[in-house]
Amino acid sequence: MRHESQLPGDRGWLPTTFRVPTSSFLCEVSTLKEILLHPQASPKFYSPKEVFFCPEESQFYARCLESLVLKNCLSSERVVEFGCGDGSPVITALLRTPFDSIINGYELNPSSCQVAKARVEQYGLSGKYVIHNSSFFEASNSEAAYLIANPPYLPAPDNDILMPLLHGGADGAALTKRLLGLGYENALLMISSYSNPVDTIHYAIAQGYGVADFMVVPLKFGYYSSEPKVENSILELRKHRKAFYSDKVYFLAGVLFKQQQEALLDLSSELIQVMTAL
Repeated sequence: MRHESQLPGDRGWLPTTFRVPTSSFLCEVSTLKEILLHPQASPKFYSPKEVFFCPEESQFYARCLESLVLKNCLSSERVVEFGCGDGSPVITALLRTPFDSIINGYELNPSSCQVAKARVEQYGLSGKYVIHNSSFFEASNSEAAYLIANPPYLPAPDNDILMPLLHGGADGAALTKRLLGLGYENALLMISSYSNPVDTIHYAIAQGYGVADFMVVPLKFGYYSSEPKVENSILELRKHRKAFYSDKVYFLAGVLFKQQQEALLDLSSELIQVMTAL
């Protein structure tokens, strides 16, 4: 689920798939903002404390979904999403691909769920994207071929932060690791360079995964990550070589983990090199 930022300029690079030119990315972000702010797209206005809002990160997640999952899915393969938020990333990706199966999204935040359901209906995607206002971990989705998520990755000692559902544990990686422990054949997850990425990748390997592909974008620290409690946790992680970033940006990676017996290529080492470059 989520975090936020602003697009930092022409520094985006996608080492194993493609590079999105900044002008194109800005155009897509602008389009996404129009979708997000469409007066008919949600029943009421919500503040950033109620519903996660970051067009830049949502657009990147949508790009990862489109390129690494939806274009490769068979019609018989179902997708399950942890933390669908306002639904905009999946909706954006679905509008750009001929995906012909079903995505079941789970979201605990009732406000986000209300917005997501309204948008799904508005764009006529009810037959492809089903939103559940319930716990992902209490649902039975063992038949899904793909798990997708932008999981909470804000590090903090507790969830008493601006948006509690964005809390990713003390190092920001707790929920990501929990998802990797579920054993899905394929898992597309967003990984932050300041949330103990190396340990997360090693954990995935221990669970039998390899990195089949990944995409990376630089993002600026913003509204949620600049909260003092979160910022202090990030600084502490950096002291222990568990957070990697510059004064200007951190890296967010969309990583397609695939069970090793199915993977033709493992880019774990390359991903670690990228995520620790700052």
